[in-house]
Amino acid sequence: MAGQIPQSFINDLLGRVDIVGVIGERVPLKKAGKDFQARCPFHDEKTPSFTVSQDKQFYYCFGCSASGTALTFLMEYERLPFVEAVETLAAQAGVEVPRERSRRPQRDNSGIYEIMQRAERYFRGQLKGSKQAVDYLKSRGLTGAVARDFGIGFAPDSWDGLQKALANGDGAGKLLLEAGLVSKNERGNVYDRFRGRILFPIRDIRGRVIGFGGRLLGDGDGPKYLNSPETPVFHKGEELYGLFEARKSVRNLNRLIVVEGYMDVIALAQCGVPNAVATLGTASGENHYRKLFRYVDEVVCCFDGDPAGRRAAWRALENALPTLSEGRRLKFMFLPEGEDPDTLVRKQGAEDFLERLENATPAIEYLFGELVGGFDLDAIDDRAKLASLAMPHVNRVPPGALKELMLQRVRDLTGLRPDRSAPSAGAGNRFPGAAQRRGIRGLAEHLLAMLLKRPEMLRGLSDEQVDAIVNRDGASLFGDVVKYVAEHPDAGSAQILGRWSGDRYHDELTRLLQRPGVLPAEAEAAEFVDGVAQLIAAARRQDRRRLVDEMREEPSREKLTRFLSLKQGSGSTWS
Repeated sequence: MAGQIPQSFINDLLGRVDIVGVIGERVPLKKAGKDFQARCPFHDEKTPSFTVSQDKQFYYCFGCSASGTALTFLMEYERLPFVEAVETLAAQAGVEVPRERSRRPQRDNSGIYEIMQRAERYFRGQLKGSKQAVDYLKSRGLTGAVARDFGIGFAPDSWDGLQKALANGDGAGKLLLEAGLVSKNERGNVYDRFRGRILFPIRDIRGRVIGFGGRLLGDGDGPKYLNSPETPVFHKGEELYGLFEARKSVRNLNRLIVVEGYMDVIALAQCGVPNAVATLGTASGENHYRKLFRYVDEVVCCFDGDPAGRRAAWRALENALPTLSEGRRLKFMFLPEGEDPDTLVRKQGAEDFLERLENATPAIEYLFGELVGGFDLDAIDDRAKLASLAMPHVNRVPPGALKELMLQRVRDLTGLRPDRSAPSAGAGNRFPGAAQRRGIRGLAEHLLAMLLKRPEMLRGLSDEQVDAIVNRDGASLFGDVVKYVAEHPDAGSAQILGRWSGDRYHDELTRLLQRPGVLPAEAEAAEFVDGVAQLIAAARRQDRRRLVDEMREEPSREKLTRFLSLKQGSGSTWS
């Protein structure tokens, strides 16, 4: 169904469901005082550190810091996308998920999904009737069970076999073309895209067939492997073959293995390694890694051990660096010469393959190993050159512990102290309020943490103070939360987190909510009001300093008027 889910519905849904019931259906909970406890489902532990608060409708693990609402739990525990998690909660609550009308007309792709499903059934039926195709799969060691599980089919060597089977006058001809199942040449002739090929259905995360990969059977014309073209539902630079099957086979995925081909994925699954996926004829890109890390914390990429494989590993590493936030691990497994995962697992068995996975090279170690090679670290020039080569890679990694450790490695190797935040020449004189800006951010973060725990504290502010926070130049997460709470005065902590579920700021809000409070409620409320006053005053001082600098360089009546209004106490901005 097209359209976005209204935020008001999500808030109402979180208020309707009981987090204890949602989690208790999946994890055995025991009463512990006013809360419930269990061994954390997100990391291995012997004693319970996972706490579920019925009052706050919130869970938190003191061991691994996992936390969130009932919606967050479903997304993390069952690895569900945001929309599917909302639909699951709504089904449990016995309500339908409404949709807002989008300002832009939404394309209805249901016809393409339906024609793809019909095509898959056709191809699977053709496989059963083709001795040549079945013999080929048997020669590759595939069983009938694994062929069934992955929906493998066969496209006969016919120019119009699929069209005759599916084009029945109900618009299927147009859908076949839109879905990339048929092609049209310059003379307007339409013909089946896949002919004389073993077909591997490519599914999205919901299990819908969105494309096919075809392997040429015999010595026919055309490339050995052929994928579906780009369509409204299929974008090969973002999809991964076998991801749906891996999530279906392994309830709690903690690792995904990236291999090169369809047969590698299927052979590993048949031999007891069901968590492999493959890119679709393209190098693994940043979008692939963002998708992979949405479902697991560890990704292991398999490459040939030859120079071409190592070049591919380097390209993969460069693409993955922006996705390596804290807790995410990327490793490289280099295969023996002449082997691929398919042949290796059949020769050596799953146990040997899994042992090789455990000994895979961490990607960051590979990065520094490749960079250091050829440098004489006793030479000052070489150390400087190494630092200049390393820092662009370090700077692509998101802020966090991994980035700090990479910086430390650069220091250890070179003796230099690279400073990512070092200002350019003259910057200190141009922006004298830099230190104050950092102070403002810290104070806003502290106030935001307080507000998340006790949203009712906003009632202690005047309308002018709320407006000063909300109506500012530039983006501010604190201002956004203040605005939301002002518009939803009955919202609790769970509702606020629900508002940002699926948003890039959700993890930050969750982290701030976990900060321990040290003051009684009355004292904290007073500190909050005082802190807001300090924040507004600091922002006004910062604005006045900035305007003074600007007026020195380029005076104007407008800037003078703005300065006088700030001096009198109206208006504020901060970033």
